Amino acid sequence: MVEARKLRRGFGDKLALDDLSFQVEQGELCGLVGADGAGKTTAIRALAGLVALDSGQALIAERDVAAGGAAVRESLGLMPQQASLYPDLSVAENLRFFGRLFCLPRKVFRERSERLLGLMRLAPFAGRRADALSGGMYKKLALACALLHRPQVLLLDEPTVGVDPVSRRELWALLHEFVQDGMTVLLSTPYMDEAERCHRVALVHEGRLLLAGQPRELLADFARANPTAKAPDFETLFLARLEQAEREKKAPPS
Repeated sequence: MVEARKLRRGFGDKLALDDLSFQVEQGELCGLVGADGAGKTTAIRALAGLVALDSGQALIAERDVAAGGAAVRESLGLMPQQASLYPDLSVAENLRFFGRLFCLPRKVFRERSERLLGLMRLAPFAGRRADALSGGMYKKLALACALLHRPQVLLLDEPTVGVDPVSRRELWALLHEFVQDGMTVLLSTPYMDEAERCHRVALVHEGRLLLAGQPRELLADFARANPTAKAPDFETLFLARLEQAEREKKAPPS
């Protein structure tokens, strides 16, 4: 459902994506994990068709994002990292605006918006302006707007950054519910503990893929390779892989 094929994109003398490749299967929740500046946001934006690639190919539901047009947009939901709502519009007005963007019939919009407001626990705040919402409520409203047209694929760029622990837990519960219903989700995160909540993870560093696989398998492989390590977690695993990447980068050519 999501495929990155050797994505390459530079900004001036900075290479944000360096032949980055990975894929996400249908009904899978995949985490694109890495530190700030790893290239996660550029990858998400490239898959959403918001960044032109220097080379490589981004595909959503087997369609080329660069040439897919309306078919790709209709199958895709995007929740960007930066503010994406109109601050002076209320919760209900923001939903109505996005409903019109997706050309939803009134009855369909009413049914979906009511359900999403209930799921996000935002119904009591439908009249509140977006700029008066807490960080967690704002993220849940942005998620609701991205889900109005029932996309096959949902892209989320660091959705839990700046969110309180309770809202963070609620957001993850919602994502797992959507995946159980068949949606495919790709999210980026700098938080290593969130990797264990994904079906599959991909560790990105300086625009390159360092490691990918199912969380349990990656931890088991690391434990076998490091028998002296005590109960390794993802932070230990990823830091070790980053250190290895830095050593390989500094090593003289053979």
